Amino acid sequence: MYNVHYLNKISPKGTALWTDDYTAADKIDEAQAVLVRSASMHDMDLPENLLTVARAGAGVNNIPLTSCAEKGIVVFNTPGANANGVMELALCGMLLACRDVVGGINWVQSIKGSSDVARMVEKGKSQFAGIEIAHKRLGVIGLGAIGGPLANAARRLGMEVYGCDPFISIDAAWHLDHHIVRVKTREEIYEKCDIISVHVPLLPDTKQMINVEAISKMKDGVIILNFARDQLVDDDAMEYALRTGKVKRYVTDFPNEKTADMPGCIAIPHLGASTEESEDNCAKMAVKQVMNYLENGNIVNSVNYPNLDMGICTAAGRIAILHRNIPNSLGQFTSVIAADNINIAGLQNASKGEFAYTMLDIDQCASAEVVEHLKKINGVLRVRVIK
Repeated sequence: MYNVHYLNKISPKGTALWTDDYTAADKIDEAQAVLVRSASMHDMDLPENLLTVARAGAGVNNIPLTSCAEKGIVVFNTPGANANGVMELALCGMLLACRDVVGGINWVQSIKGSSDVARMVEKGKSQFAGIEIAHKRLGVIGLGAIGGPLANAARRLGMEVYGCDPFISIDAAWHLDHHIVRVKTREEIYEKCDIISVHVPLLPDTKQMINVEAISKMKDGVIILNFARDQLVDDDAMEYALRTGKVKRYVTDFPNEKTADMPGCIAIPHLGASTEESEDNCAKMAVKQVMNYLENGNIVNSVNYPNLDMGICTAAGRIAILHRNIPNSLGQFTSVIAADNINIAGLQNASKGEFAYTMLDIDQCASAEVVEHLKKINGVLRVRVIK
């Protein structure tokens, strides 16, 4: 029996997937698994019995990834589950920026008490005239689960699309419209495109990638969309660019103290994944990943440990070892197993940065002594007997 604690409300479409082997825990201290959306876990004292945390969404900045890894707690996210919702909002943001729909709606609200609204609308609507997106050049930086479908949708709407993603997967590349122009550098996007949409993770290389230098290379009157991460854009540089007219409009799904009061900025209250479908999809993926890990030891879509999948165990036993990525770990594990005269039927090992994961299928159940010997090996963080 496994106990699951919810830090946020999780879609019942996901929680309905639990089998009778799972029950809800009122306290995190009682849980082997935690499901979370936006709640911050950084100040939490995570119990020793906690085995996994699943984020029903893509971003994991609310989870202490390294400290979880140090405790042998596998953290999952759900990449792609909310991609369509974010893509649709990015497309909406592009239209809002091009047509000044927001400015027009706000103006109508300011005159709604007047006695002749219709006449005032016909007289004043020209101040909100915009541009059409057809035949404009859209630059998409990051062609993954969100950027790729956005590029395809823009092509279907008659746009000329340029894409940049040096790390694009083969699967993502296969799904791209063949008319999309692939470029090698962001600078080519900056120089050529009327509208730029950013869809990359927040990394040292991408933090504040839209800065003074980047903006200086862009066309005058460029429109910039950010539905990825707040800190990809230098807010001070953006404010200046909007004020001078270098940037016509900035659309962000991550309002902060500065952008919420920034003229020329359309700040949407983080609605990218706020659809019923996205929440359902994220919840279902998170639950399935947790069940697969707890029952089979398989890791799919972890952000702090390597992915490793050996399917359902058909051998007599399976041992899973979460450990540091240091030399000769694998040799020590197999030596302990062999010393107990146990045959290894299958073995897989993978690493991710400082941490690694090993699964061994064995021809007989491991004794308590074998498990204790494995736990004492230098660098071992957690040993689980799956079967």
